[in-house]
Amino acid sequence: MEALFDLLNSYLANEVVLRRILVGLTAVTIFILGIGLSVLIMNLTSPLRRRLGHTKEAPPTKDKMMVRVSTVLGPVASYVLPQKESEREDMTDKLIRAGFRSPQALPVFYAVKTLLTVALPMVVLISSRWFPELETRFALTYAMMAAGVGMLAPNFVLHKFVTRRTKALRNGFPDALDLLVVCVEAGLGLAAAIQRVADELNFSHPELAFELATVNAEIRAGRPREQALRNLADRTGLRDIKGLVGLLVQTMRFGTGVSDALRVYSEEFRDTRMQRAEEEAAKMGTTLIFPLVLCMFPVFFIVAIGPAVIRIMEWMADK
Repeated sequence: MEALFDLLNSYLANEVVLRRILVGLTAVTIFILGIGLSVLIMNLTSPLRRRLGHTKEAPPTKDKMMVRVSTVLGPVASYVLPQKESEREDMTDKLIRAGFRSPQALPVFYAVKTLLTVALPMVVLISSRWFPELETRFALTYAMMAAGVGMLAPNFVLHKFVTRRTKALRNGFPDALDLLVVCVEAGLGLAAAIQRVADELNFSHPELAFELATVNAEIRAGRPREQALRNLADRTGLRDIKGLVGLLVQTMRFGTGVSDALRVYSEEFRDTRMQRAEEEAAKMGTTLIFPLVLCMFPVFFIVAIGPAVIRIMEWMADK
């Protein structure tokens, strides 16, 4: 094994071998990009796809770009998408929780991921020509790092989108719950109350209003209310909404009063929020230790003891 590592290091230390590897990788990448560009151009100029695109129903404006990209990448989608169905379902759930509900979101995501994985190393390799002092092995290392960045960056950005949208849904849920209790106690049915809450929250919390309007649209389309509510819990992924959905499903199953159940859950939810706030307040002292020790205490000691130290140093210099 050690002999194998020594042989590998000797090959990597050879500048000629590294140049050959670099030229080979560049040629393979250019070949793959050429094939991909030719397929994309053929799809864009295909009269059949253009006629079919005109005959289809016009999609929403925000999804037009995804539809176009998905249409162009149709022949190569099978090579870009993961083979396992579980991975596709998990990524689809993440995209839905991030707000991307279009059926073309999954192939577009993996297409962008593949494009970045291939394009960023190419940019690094091409840019290395303007830095003659950069050795070939370092350029190859930077290209591999760029490929890793292109592979991981879309997942990181998607995680940020999911986190931001989940936070927006969590912030709007208390208001929605209070409005739902008021509407149900005023005599509205569950579907009408959900629609009224969605209308009221359309400007203050548009993400949650859209989710509630989706629930009402599914109920009107004929889907059972239990399934529509469970779909709401699956799309959002919030524990609070899952608790509310479980309570409503249990209430409808056993025939108990929805208003009483919502009032009890609202009171319990307020207690939970208060306990959560108290927990965060209790953590504040521990959290402030590190900023105080690292930032404020050194400055305080410099201001308090600094003049005395300077005088002592001047006094010792005069001696």
